[in-house]
Amino acid sequence: MCWACAALLGNPALSGLLFAFLATLLAGIGARDQLTVAGIAARQGARPGLIGVAVATSIVTAAMAAYGGSLLAPLLAGDARLMFASLALALAGGEMLLFSARRMPDEPTQSLGAIAIVLSAHQLTDAARFLVFAITVATRAPISAGLGGALGGTCIVLTGWLAAGTLPTARLSLIRRPVGGALLILATVLAMQAMGRA
Repeated sequence: MCWACAALLGNPALSGLLFAFLATLLAGIGARDQLTVAGIAARQGARPGLIGVAVATSIVTAAMAAYGGSLLAPLLAGDARLMFASLALALAGGEMLLFSARRMPDEPTQSLGAIAIVLSAHQLTDAARFLVFAITVATRAPISAGLGGALGGTCIVLTGWLAAGTLPTARLSLIRRPVGGALLILATVLAMQAMGRA
């Protein structure tokens, strides 16, 4: 078991995929995209088109986050990469603290195009995509990080679609806030390391 863990941690591609997948799952609990999908499914039914659009936006936004990280990573040295990764973690933590789980939308649109725009706007500014960006910068493995983020994001919106309005938002908020605080602490530690103070 230990050798397997060592092999995983020593392989940026595998570690990037696993960390992005787990981070996206954790950060996506009670996120705006999940609640939006759940609310629309509750009022319009679990339409195949809805989950198709939600999965597509999850894949595209994860790919965009990974691509952004891939553009930045080669320009940075080790400490600078760590500093930018800590900044992305801080943004993720702040997003989870500021945008806790709230009630479902009251009047969801019927248009799949409009739903795609709303979900994309939520996802491009959410904690999960910030984490995919950070992991890409840290590991320099954009394909793996993007794939892990896409898989995790798909699981999140699929859960919302299947829950169809029954997600316990109050309980989800209790999960999101401590996770957001933990991300801010981790970001601070990484920033101190990057500045040579840790």
